[in-house]
Amino acid sequence: MSEIVRCGWCGTDPLYVKYHDEEWGKPVYDDKTLFEFLILEGAQAGLSWITILKRREGYRQAFANFDVEKVAAFTEADVERLMNDAGIIRNRLKVNAAINNAKLFIGIQNEFGSFSDYMWGFLPDKKPILNPVKSLGDVPPRTEISDLISKDMKKRGFKFFGTTICYAHMQATGMVNDHVEGCISR
Repeated sequence: MSEIVRCGWCGTDPLYVKYHDEEWGKPVYDDKTLFEFLILEGAQAGLSWITILKRREGYRQAFANFDVEKVAAFTEADVERLMNDAGIIRNRLKVNAAINNAKLFIGIQNEFGSFSDYMWGFLPDKKPILNPVKSLGDVPPRTEISDLISKDMKKRGFKFFGTTICYAHMQATGMVNDHVEGCISR
């Protein structure tokens, strides 16, 4: 029997393995899921992804099940509620950025028809990029495309979405497939 090969970064934590096997690198075209990852990736800035994955359910509850319209309508009272919510990362800049980004997300939906059309529009033929990855060392922290998307989003006013976070978002939502060659999820 041959051994199952996975990307080394997911280790053996069941939550991480499930995320690796079922989500990471799989193309996402649904705006609600794209918004969820926008919030989660922004929260992850400076932290490990497993820290955020372990709080994902807390984020789902705190951020109205990732309903962009509801999050965009959050008030200062909601910010204070979130700052006291142990289920999320209680960083005021990140909380305010999530609300700000929700409003801008809706603006992009109005301009492009969907956030998905906006994001995927940066890719050649709007198709996922399959990178040749032999080891984790082959995975870049950013690319020219993540630079372009990040720069455009920054110009629009998005926060906590620099090129490295943008690239992580692209990986999480399958815009790029950086699974190592031989991985069961490639």
